[in-house]
Amino acid sequence: MIALTISMMQIQGQNYNNLSGRGDGLNVITTAVPFLIIAPDARAGAMGDAGVSSSPDVYSMHWNPAKYAVFEKDMSLGLSYSPWLRNLVPDMNLAYLAFSKRIDNMSTVAATLRYFSLGDIQFTNDAGVEQGVYRPNEWALDATYSRKLTENLSGAVAGRFIYSNLTQGQFVQGAETSAGISVAADVAVYWAKDVNWFRDISANFAWGVNISNIGNKLGYSKTSIKKDFIPTNLRFGPTLSLELDDYNTIAFSLDVNKLLVPTPPIYKRDNEGNPIPIPGTDKYEIESGKDNDVNVVPGMLQSFYDAPGGFSEEMRELSLAFGTEYWYNKVFALRGGFFYEDKTKGNRKFFTLGAGLRYNVFGLDFSYLIPIDSRNNPLQNTLRFALTFDLGAAGKK
Repeated sequence: MIALTISMMQIQGQNYNNLSGRGDGLNVITTAVPFLIIAPDARAGAMGDAGVSSSPDVYSMHWNPAKYAVFEKDMSLGLSYSPWLRNLVPDMNLAYLAFSKRIDNMSTVAATLRYFSLGDIQFTNDAGVEQGVYRPNEWALDATYSRKLTENLSGAVAGRFIYSNLTQGQFVQGAETSAGISVAADVAVYWAKDVNWFRDISANFAWGVNISNIGNKLGYSKTSIKKDFIPTNLRFGPTLSLELDDYNTIAFSLDVNKLLVPTPPIYKRDNEGNPIPIPGTDKYEIESGKDNDVNVVPGMLQSFYDAPGGFSEEMRELSLAFGTEYWYNKVFALRGGFFYEDKTKGNRKFFTLGAGLRYNVFGLDFSYLIPIDSRNNPLQNTLRFALTFDLGAAGKK
């Protein structure tokens, strides 16, 4: 229901040039199809949503597809499921299907399907008359080719088709709506190497960079040319893995995220608090910041320097994810993590816990989210479950 409300606001907001900038310190960047940045799997979900440089698995598409090139399985299949925002909507959920297949010692292909259902929702028209019960949904289909570039460095490109059918063709504010469609690409690199940093402990250091969802804007209205950015995101960070002995290993990961989407400017207001229009245009006078009604590539570049609050606000747009993973005998795992987002940019702050089990070709993972402020928090009691089938080792790479 919340996501549907947001989509309606986006459709209506197109008539007002998306005036979302505020002058009270809160200046959250909003995008279409935010389901694309929800952590889809239980392993990384238990590590505070950190995964850009963790060891590869079949769910690497979301975090860093370049990791597939060094994935140690010949073929792998994964299915993840998460009830979502159940404190608000009882039947909202996210499902994720992933598949990877090694081509040779240097390269791997993979594909994923992400499906987000908003549950059953009663639609009404502008007059409040019921129009029927619908099940809005969104999905994205991905494919990637990942290849080792050097002994320690791998790279990947991924393509993505995005379909968002939130309004089911209903009329909103007299405007006919349609499903939103977009295509996007990811570009990623991953580097990992054994290091001799500790006297009696084998260690591996890795880092990764992933720019995801580089794609065209998306809209839901047939009568307006105004569209919203999709969540183009920069993710980077390191992982240090320690092999304590023959049975015990532990890894520590850090992810830094930044949306490569323009920050809304602060608009000038008249004495009655209304934005001041620029004569002869459909735009409004800007008090601070930059016009965010730009194309995709200029918007990506502008996102590094356009915050109305200057450098300090740009730094507040970085979110941090810390995660740790402990394995006993490569069979049983315990995980924990913490995610931080500034209060003026969304204010998501939560701890995560989880566990994993591997037996023969089967794997089972579980995660649980604990928000710092649990009072009516929609993320409270978020669970994720994942089942994995690893079919054969890839051999020495």
